[in-house]
Amino acid sequence: MKKLALHWQILIGMTLGVLWGMLASSLGLVDLTLDWVKPFGTIFINLLKLIAVPLVLVSLITGVSSLSDVSRLSRIGSKTIGIYLLTTVVAVVMGLVLVNVFEPGKAFSPEKREEFKEQFASTTTQKSTDAAAVEGQGPLQPLVDIVPSNIFGSLTNNGAMLQVIFFALLFGIALIMIPPDKAAPVNDFFEGVNLVILKIVDLIMKTAPYGVFALLAGLVVEFAGDDPGSAVELLLVLGYYCLVVIAGLSLMIFVIYPILVTTIGKTKYKTFFKGIFPAQMLAFSTSSSAATLPVTMERCEQNLGINKEITSFVLPLGATINMDGTSLYQAVAAVFIAQAYGIDLDIMAQLGIVMTATLASIGAAAVPGAGTVMLVIVLQQAGIPVEGIALILAPDRILDMLRTTVNVTGDATVSMMVARTEGQLHPPKETATA
Repeated sequence: MKKLALHWQILIGMTLGVLWGMLASSLGLVDLTLDWVKPFGTIFINLLKLIAVPLVLVSLITGVSSLSDVSRLSRIGSKTIGIYLLTTVVAVVMGLVLVNVFEPGKAFSPEKREEFKEQFASTTTQKSTDAAAVEGQGPLQPLVDIVPSNIFGSLTNNGAMLQVIFFALLFGIALIMIPPDKAAPVNDFFEGVNLVILKIVDLIMKTAPYGVFALLAGLVVEFAGDDPGSAVELLLVLGYYCLVVIAGLSLMIFVIYPILVTTIGKTKYKTFFKGIFPAQMLAFSTSSSAATLPVTMERCEQNLGINKEITSFVLPLGATINMDGTSLYQAVAAVFIAQAYGIDLDIMAQLGIVMTATLASIGAAAVPGAGTVMLVIVLQQAGIPVEGIALILAPDRILDMLRTTVNVTGDATVSMMVARTEGQLHPPKETATA
């Protein structure tokens, strides 16, 4: 009997997790779920985080050293960052267009606004404090933060991924520049370590359906508590806003990315979608581009035929700086809050949102909830009351799952585009377009 494909196993795990969560809320099994089911989801996330930093470090070193030419690295790097910035700007502009056309914020009543403000007051304060710490830094602080003072300290912190990337790039470039006979043993060592890490990824992914089940079950019971009806009511109140965000994210996945994949990547989007579907499902359930990175790399290489030379450079970089879904959400959320407070934003204020959301996406950590902290900075820049973030916190976890899926899809799309333009895309014959 043929074994069920991984993405179907993950989908089944997600579905059963949601059903269990709703059942647990109805039958008073919330504590049981939080104590005995959710921890397995946390273990699964920890396993993915465990491998994320070693994977980025080793894959980038092997990818850069395999280029054997610093000028080629510069070309691929500038091309990658340029495309990432372009897709992010497209995402932000699309979000602004949608939120201005449908005006979801005007559906809020003053009574409901006050209710949300009171309910999420403590969380709002924490987000504002975190954002103030970021905003209080100097203009070149992000550049300073990229260069680590102690690489071993950076390797123990998943939030310091940019520092790990900087060291890996520096190490890889140095490997290119020393005599080949001296570099060969080092290259062989990292190639071997890379194979070991990929095998660990395979082992971890065997537990994915169970981990996803536990994650979703825990999420649902935390959201609903002992009253599943409260979750439904809350989602209905904020449904209009959610639909606008989802529409924008859907346009990115089903319109913008397909155009890029088919025209520049010269690959059928159905093939592309099928190839990265497990990575998308994992991104949806974990809300973390970094945690999903091992699977994204594996699927791009094995299913889409993108050379490891490209994936090992483009994808780790994308998981850190390319946040199309997060940027689109920030644009919609900022204007939505302004509308809810009766604030009219002129064209200059909205252009400011484009710039701030684009730059903030580069600094956002590839972990759940990071986009919310960066949203506070976007709100402050546009002169929108930061307290308004309380309006969108309730459904944010679900939207975070969706926008992370878009982030991961965008990374894979750009990886395919760069690979095609570099002659490093070798998919099976049936995947190429005529």
